[in-house]
Amino acid sequence: MSVPRITPATSLLLAIVLAVAGAEAVQSQSPEPSRVITPTVPPPAEQIAAAVLPLPADLRATASVMGYNAAGKLTVLRQGSGALNCLASDPRSDRFHVACYHKSLEPFMARGRALRAEGVKAELVDSVRFREIRRGRLRMPLQPAVLYSLTGKPGSFDAATSTATGARPLFVIYVPGATSASLGISAVPAEGTPWVMSPGTPRAHIMFVPRM
Repeated sequence: MSVPRITPATSLLLAIVLAVAGAEAVQSQSPEPSRVITPTVPPPAEQIAAAVLPLPADLRATASVMGYNAAGKLTVLRQGSGALNCLASDPRSDRFHVACYHKSLEPFMARGRALRAEGVKAELVDSVRFREIRRGRLRMPLQPAVLYSLTGKPGSFDAATSTATGARPLFVIYVPGATSASLGISAVPAEGTPWVMSPGTPRAHIMFVPRM
């Protein structure tokens, strides 16, 4: 039996899929029984500083931030006046991952949280959301909407310097229903140049990978 060859493009695509999925899944509050631990929850100020780190500096102060309380439940840590929502890194996770996205994506993200909390398997979450979008029960933004994230090893974030050494940056722009043809952008994964992921679906988005 032949073993599929892992090309650089394949490796990049896998990393991106995991990063974007993580940005949408980080909000799940119901870990599997085998992963139930007592997490050390950072102070709210530290969670906020880490959560806004993916953003350009001028957008950080006005972003809303969701993070974790002493019981490990997701909650609003700061209500901001800007256009972006940020998510702190889950203290139960085996990696550092923070993400910020435009508020117009909140219904899509919130529905993902709810489905995962209900125990819907990860590979089925989009199927449910796409069906609800087609039926008009779930709305996607009418305009392009951004998402930024940073992903790294546990302990990547240094509270003293508000930096995340070694964390991988990623940003995407959701353009629901867009295709390679409609955007004039390749659908082939590539580092350092934009490409479209999930073309033709409600979660179609333009990927920007500065480095891996």
